[in-house]
Amino acid sequence: MPHSPVSPLRCLVVDDDPMAVQVVQNCIANTSFLEAAGSCTSAVEAADVLRSTPIDLLFLDVEMPQMSGIDLLGTLQNPPLVVLITSSTEYAVQAFEHSVVDYLVKPVRYARFLQAAQKALDAVEARSASDKEPTTPSGADFTFVKVDNKLVRVLFDEVRYVEALGDYVHVVTGQQKLIVYSTMRAVEEKFPAQQFVRVHRSFIVNLRHIQAIEDNAVVIEGKHISIGQTYLREVLQRLNKF
Repeated sequence: MPHSPVSPLRCLVVDDDPMAVQVVQNCIANTSFLEAAGSCTSAVEAADVLRSTPIDLLFLDVEMPQMSGIDLLGTLQNPPLVVLITSSTEYAVQAFEHSVVDYLVKPVRYARFLQAAQKALDAVEARSASDKEPTTPSGADFTFVKVDNKLVRVLFDEVRYVEALGDYVHVVTGQQKLIVYSTMRAVEEKFPAQQFVRVHRSFIVNLRHIQAIEDNAVVIEGKHISIGQTYLREVLQRLNKF
């Protein structure tokens, strides 16, 4: 059975179909570690709510007028955990690119909903556990990351980039790829800001290993990593100062 964190996850449901909203709200009501924080009938409305209300978990419909769920994700700098809900599987790749927790296909069934909710809870607990890991001393040239059940020492200079993949991040060095149960936000907090920059929702790169910028992508050891539109100005400014 899933166990609850100290506080239930505050959930916002976004869907232009009132019946679909009711289905998800009923699922939330039946899940002990979730708490309903409201609902919106459009992504535009949701964007306003997210700017003013603390939300832990977003149940987001993809196909909506004016602004799609995918478009909404592209506008959020620090999005909550997200479960996408849609009537089609064609958005699965885009969902993966946005590092959503899970992807539910309508009609939503409670058993499948509970699996997605549990993934969100696991991600929150992993974040909480990472907060308890050894902190990086100020000015240190290394940090520790949790891989499986051990702490692994990582030298910042050896890290090429960090990639978000679902509930995990991949810390890629010159010698290995470490699979770490963590969030990109936690990585940004642990890695030195003067050396690393977020270039995409799913990528943080080491400025010292950027070989070129080509077609709105940074090139690191032959790998092209796209620069997200919302990050482009910051990346260029950082490169000019580096």
